[in-house]
Amino acid sequence: MDGAGGLKVGLFFGSFNPVHVGHMIIASTMLQAGLDEVWFVVSPQSPFKQSGGLMPEDERLHMVSLATAGNPRLRPCPVELGLPRPSYTANTLRALHSAHPGHTFALIMGGDNLASLHLWREAEYIVDNHAVYVYPRPDSAPAPLAGHPSVKIVDVPQMQISSTLIRTMLANGQDPRYLLTEPVYEYLTDKKQTI
Repeated sequence: MDGAGGLKVGLFFGSFNPVHVGHMIIASTMLQAGLDEVWFVVSPQSPFKQSGGLMPEDERLHMVSLATAGNPRLRPCPVELGLPRPSYTANTLRALHSAHPGHTFALIMGGDNLASLHLWREAEYIVDNHAVYVYPRPDSAPAPLAGHPSVKIVDVPQMQISSTLIRTMLANGQDPRYLLTEPVYEYLTDKKQTI
């Protein structure tokens, strides 16, 4: 695909623990905002989060593969699973630029992450060399980089769906069917996951 010309690829980072319809709506909306593809970058562990409660990496990657299988413009991206840990976005971007030199990469993030982006390792490198597509999140703090020319605010339907909610529902014997794509729902219920 790289040989056919460069693509504008949005990188949607997350643990996807599990991936849910909220993630899919964000990705779909970002495609409509001008990206050619959205790659779901499955993160092993955020430098800002504790690792407890994460499903195994191969299972989270597999669920992203299931969720994106019906749309050729959405795809899983395991790049961070092979990089030194903790994973830092700047390092991931360099690895992707090296592997796909014809592509242009943009970041996709919520307003809550934009609020702390200036604190990230090599934040200047990130925003000076990559577009940042931001979807609003309720009660996000003011973001010092909100006015940066690389930052593009995209109006995405807001829903109070989270992976934590889904894991809690599963643990309590509740049915999260309509919060998940059908293949991911079937995968979780077949495995009888209590994550």
